[in-house]
Amino acid sequence: MFRKILIANRGEIACRVIWACKELGIKTVAVHSEADADSLHVRFADDAICIGPAQSAKSYLNIPAVISAAEIKNVDAIHPGYGFLSENAHFAEVCKACNITFIGPTPEAIRTMGDKAEAKRAMKKAGLPLLPGSEGIVQSEEDALKIAKEIGYPVIIKASAGGGGRGMRIVRNQEELLNAYHTAQHEAGAAFSDPSVYIEKYLENPRHIEFQILADSHGNVIHLGERECSIQRRHQKLIEESPSPLLTEEVRRKVGGLVVEACQTIGYVNAGTIEMLFDEHSNFYFMEMNTRVQVEHPVTEMVTGVDIVQEQISIAAGNHLRLSQDQVKIDGHSIECRINAEHPEKFTPSPGTITSLNFPNGPGVRVDTAVYPGYTVPPYYDSMIAKLVVHARTRDLAIAKMKRALDTTIIEGIKTTIPLHQKIMESEDFLRGELSTRFMENFLKRQERNV
Repeated sequence: MFRKILIANRGEIACRVIWACKELGIKTVAVHSEADADSLHVRFADDAICIGPAQSAKSYLNIPAVISAAEIKNVDAIHPGYGFLSENAHFAEVCKACNITFIGPTPEAIRTMGDKAEAKRAMKKAGLPLLPGSEGIVQSEEDALKIAKEIGYPVIIKASAGGGGRGMRIVRNQEELLNAYHTAQHEAGAAFSDPSVYIEKYLENPRHIEFQILADSHGNVIHLGERECSIQRRHQKLIEESPSPLLTEEVRRKVGGLVVEACQTIGYVNAGTIEMLFDEHSNFYFMEMNTRVQVEHPVTEMVTGVDIVQEQISIAAGNHLRLSQDQVKIDGHSIECRINAEHPEKFTPSPGTITSLNFPNGPGVRVDTAVYPGYTVPPYYDSMIAKLVVHARTRDLAIAKMKRALDTTIIEGIKTTIPLHQKIMESEDFLRGELSTRFMENFLKRQERNV
């Protein structure tokens, strides 16, 4: 096992990795920007080092600064968390060149899965079904028109090198196509320095469901069930749960088996997530793979009892998986609400100082956070300040527990999305488990009509 790990991240995920390391008896080093000098991950790590000013490009995304910190502190490995450098193949290569273990997949796997068109080709070859669409990158206007006509409207244009809704356009007819094609290319180029896009069939009301996998370097791969991630705003997830209200045990076994086989086929190692779209008939299609730990990993940990971050570390150290597929059991139901420092109706950022703070506790309640009373939420980073997670025997009981947890959470001094989550928990569609990626669009329209 490793002696000392550097965490190349900040906030709650940096704290999460520190907790895992403490339980494994591993020393930790926190890196931080000047804006994060008073952050909890700095306080709780065994050692810490400043790597630059507040701007991410000059600190958390500054590869030479991160590597220099790792060498100064003489660490064995780097855990990248999520975001920042977690899916940067070049960073993984630099770690390898410096004899520092990157806690994640190989640079080749990151690069392949990071290119959405290449990922689709790899997963199709591995046996996962795909939505009808272009075979890789769309090279010209003529190709775009031809492909869209063949698969039928509506279609969706996506950036090959990125996600998060940037470089993405829904097109419902031929008249809209070329303008959307060029707009998506421009956005993709600006956001990812790569204007490449691809086209696929657009599903009107799909569910976004993902499978968590763990794979060691000895050829063993398992899945830990699925997460329902359909409740999104601007392609950013708001609420996740496990298991999905849609999937039966039969479908779970079928899809999970295919996911495991696909990861074995491509030789994937470490933690990863296969994201898919499901239609109302439980037909499913590969969308993309995330080659890192996910924000929403706690709901899987709650229903399986598996510490995903500790497994990442163990796998990176060269160990075999510590459990087999038949040992994975889904117990009860878990829901996660992402608490963002945002106006709950306008979705605009709300940085500032937290003047009063109380998080809920009690059986089946977990809070992953790095904020505290008096903490100033900086304007430079993602607005998520906490993840409120609950676990109960059934989905209905989990919803009741989440309502109680939200009601007893106090965060004053800034605006948060807690009021939005409280309204969603009362929504008839949510209570019935009738979810899709258009859930928030329909929910907000109903809210406007009721004002």
